[in-house]
Amino acid sequence: MPEFNVGDKMIYIFPILLLFMVVEYKVAKHDYELKDSLAGFGIALGAAFISFFSKAFTVAVIFQGVFNFFEPIRAEYLGYATIGWAWWAWILAILADDFNFYWHHRWSHTVRLLWAAHVPHHSSKNFNLAVSIRNGWFITLYKPIFWLWMAAIGFEPIMIGSALIINATYQYFLHTKLIGSLGFFGKIFNNPHVHAVHHSSNIEYLDKNHGGILLIWDHIFGTWQNTIKGVEPKYGILNSPDTYNPIKLNTHIFVDIINDVKKAKSAKEVFMYIFGPPGWSPDNSSLTAKQIQEQFYSGEMDKDAQFEGVSLSETAREKAA
Repeated sequence: MPEFNVGDKMIYIFPILLLFMVVEYKVAKHDYELKDSLAGFGIALGAAFISFFSKAFTVAVIFQGVFNFFEPIRAEYLGYATIGWAWWAWILAILADDFNFYWHHRWSHTVRLLWAAHVPHHSSKNFNLAVSIRNGWFITLYKPIFWLWMAAIGFEPIMIGSALIINATYQYFLHTKLIGSLGFFGKIFNNPHVHAVHHSSNIEYLDKNHGGILLIWDHIFGTWQNTIKGVEPKYGILNSPDTYNPIKLNTHIFVDIINDVKKAKSAKEVFMYIFGPPGWSPDNSSLTAKQIQEQFYSGEMDKDAQFEGVSLSETAREKAA
């Protein structure tokens, strides 16, 4: 089996990615804010420290353990021990990885506990390559779960780890205003033009475009949203904590969950405060993204309605009028 060290591979990738960030800064300084960028680097340093250990552990222990456990089962019932290293196996691994990412990413927006771990990536009100490195510190606690089935059916753990790196590297370049929609290729592959929608807090754009490399998953599973003429993306999150402290940016939703659980009046409320969609409340004193969109598209939303952190675009105001 080929030797593979996640840390070694990332050592070569990071300087290249940093170089692109420097170039972007030189070309588009207006897209950067010093305090916000420093907060992003603080988040990135913490994430890098954690991933230095966790990624190698995930590949060598978790994925390898699942792969080994199911090997005799595959051999007996499926007639093979491993999917192997053929070129088509690599293509299948990258496709499977992208499918996994879509669901991991979508659930990270629709399950509050997972959103608490993912939210640092969306906390910036800017859209630049520095945003791409704002990875939550607690993502690694649950992300590998979505990839376990690949190891179970016989994808080599090293191949899974490589696919994860390929996907993450591709997504780095989605966070910039300097690259457009990629023309024809932009109808197939994710691009900054599409990903800007995902990072927007506009009503029309909430919880859309969760794909990693390919756009097909959003089209298939109903979360696709193209840019809308007249609806300029407003970056950031609902109910922003308005802080540049990396620790608070990684923990503020967890704190909110604890406070909400304390005031819960039933087991159902406890469950929904933790595993329900962000914004859920038993009395609708706060609303989920879906509820906000339903009110907007049904015409129930008053044109002067205020939802903290939600951008009510001119187009939305005209529809609500």
